[in-house]
Amino acid sequence: MIFSYNWLKDYIKGKVPSPSEIAKIFTKYSFEVESLKKRADDWIFDIDILPNRASDCLSYIGVAREAVAVLKFEKGAKNSLALPKNKLRENKKIRTKDVLEVKVENSGDCQRYMAMVVFGVKVGKSPKAIQKKLKSCGLEPINNIVDITNYVMLETGQPLHAFDFDKIETAEKGFEKESRKKIKKIFVRRARKGEKVKALDQKTYQLDDGILVIADAKKPLCLAGIKGGENSGIDEKTKNIVIEAANFNPGLIRRASKKLKLKTDASWRFENGIDPNLIDFAQKRVLSLIQKEAKGDILSGPVDFYPKKRKPKKIMLDLGYLNSLLGVKVSKQTAVKALRVLDFMVSFPKNKKENKLLVTPPTRRLDISIEEDLVEEVARLIGYQNIPSVIPKETLLCPSPNDELFWQRFSLDVLKEMGFSQAYNYSFIGEKDKEIFCKNSREIVEVQNPISSFNKYLRPNLIINLLKNVKENFKYFDQVKLFEIGKIFKKEKGKFFEAKALSGIFSSRKIDEKGFYLLKGFVDSLLEKMGISDVWYDDWQPSPEQSSSYLWQAGESAEIKSGDEEIGYLGAINWKILKEMGIGENVFAFDFDFAKLVKLSSEENEYRPISNYPAAIRDLAVLVPRGEKVVNLLNIINRVGGKLVRDVDLFDIYVGENIPYGRKNFAFHIIYQASDHTLSSKEVDSLHNKIIKAIEKNPEYEVRKQ
Repeated sequence: MIFSYNWLKDYIKGKVPSPSEIAKIFTKYSFEVESLKKRADDWIFDIDILPNRASDCLSYIGVAREAVAVLKFEKGAKNSLALPKNKLRENKKIRTKDVLEVKVENSGDCQRYMAMVVFGVKVGKSPKAIQKKLKSCGLEPINNIVDITNYVMLETGQPLHAFDFDKIETAEKGFEKESRKKIKKIFVRRARKGEKVKALDQKTYQLDDGILVIADAKKPLCLAGIKGGENSGIDEKTKNIVIEAANFNPGLIRRASKKLKLKTDASWRFENGIDPNLIDFAQKRVLSLIQKEAKGDILSGPVDFYPKKRKPKKIMLDLGYLNSLLGVKVSKQTAVKALRVLDFMVSFPKNKKENKLLVTPPTRRLDISIEEDLVEEVARLIGYQNIPSVIPKETLLCPSPNDELFWQRFSLDVLKEMGFSQAYNYSFIGEKDKEIFCKNSREIVEVQNPISSFNKYLRPNLIINLLKNVKENFKYFDQVKLFEIGKIFKKEKGKFFEAKALSGIFSSRKIDEKGFYLLKGFVDSLLEKMGISDVWYDDWQPSPEQSSSYLWQAGESAEIKSGDEEIGYLGAINWKILKEMGIGENVFAFDFDFAKLVKLSSEENEYRPISNYPAAIRDLAVLVPRGEKVVNLLNIINRVGGKLVRDVDLFDIYVGENIPYGRKNFAFHIIYQASDHTLSSKEVDSLHNKIIKAIEKNPEYEVRKQ
């Protein structure tokens, strides 16, 4: 807001510091002065009044009051606030309410509305002193009546408005006494659909019920709290006027101003809130100046709608709490002085031992409502620069380890290194998903207030949404490798529970059953790096009541175990599900209970020395029945080979030409290595033959020889 130094001095008694000193005082204790410029014989301040102080400081008197308080506290100066004196001569023979009535339709829209009537004014130019002061603040003079209302608004912070009394329509209905039809009626109400107002800026505004208007019996007169209307404006023919001083709902004015794209000095003040008690002084002030400069006969007694008077709050301030919050010792005398120079009433509890103050801030300080607000006022007056910066003394303790978070990040890194991409899916599934995946509807959790049919249920596993990802990704890629870590939700025996799961999915164009073994290799590597030992795969034949049994393809799925504990599943997705989803390729997935993985994981690693002696590799091809499992052959190889079999790799599964019907071929690399000597060809051949003989003991196995 723009302030004139010469005008500001009018409200401060005593010696007033120079403009630069005033600027320093405001910036140090109250508001930031953005600029200070010399203009002719005056200095102009541009002061940034923040919204919390708009209620009392968007005015010359408010800013002067702040300057006086700081001067008194900081320098012990004897300055005081110089409020203008108002002299009114009211016509006791005619009362305002004899010629004017006001009806406020909703007290929530207008907390207070005061109107006074002045007959016989002379509209003309305002005095040069008033014109000069208005121009210094960026306002152009119009006429003495309008200029005085603007002048008092800048002076007090209370917006005012003048209506031409004779342009206000009377009403046949709406008031009780029919004999008083000729009395002018003013309504404070919401605009009606289709109404419009031509404002003083010559623009016409379309209105709705979100906009508050001041109206007579037939039409809106102005946009309440924002802009006057042309049809009730003051001109050179005006003889009789109504002076309005009101207090409107800040939120209502803010929304209306934004909707109309019209911001004014009045709306700016109303938007930030104003003390309704300010109206008394502002109304007397404007009438005093109008009578002085434009003559006129002021009718006695205002029409004043004020159903619920605003009273000052009483706040208890604990001085011990004040010192604790500021981190510096402030004496009772200093705190009392700071509050009193700000015009706060301070009293002491009856019990003198209590280190407390009972503080009553004036009603104009809308920003003061709790004890901490009082602490802030004391702090800014003693000076933030006088509160020392102290590094807090505190023992820094390492946070307790979060195993779940650690292993979640660990597994995420491992899977990304294997070429998997992490997916983030919603925790919901739809009605169609339920029909495809959840044959047992008793297990699924339904949302009470779903936002759509696509989000009607909570997901019972992560694989449902991962399969949707596969379908979408196949539009752009030939291979999909995805995983997700997240919460799943189920219902068992009438109780709901949620758990964290880790699931992954793998598929590529024209992939066959080898995909199972490829994914098994990824799973083995993940579990090994997580330090989970004794991992093995068991046949899985779930009971018919388990809905998850429908997810996996029979004969191509396994239960993953560590010791005797089941930790997850691995297998091919049921072909029927893939067909219903429109996925034409084989899809393989793994699904873990993440809590079990965390429990079994270990950061401890056992390192074994690398053998200094070379390894020997032999290949082995075995014809087996079509449904045979690889693990059975691996068990024979490892059992017979013992410690000299360092590793066994399945590198091919073949079904096709030159393979008998109902049979398939497994091809292995067997790595032989000793830790204490170099194996001779004779030793390797001997051990390899023993493994072959052990395999051939099973009549269904046939070792293929070149």
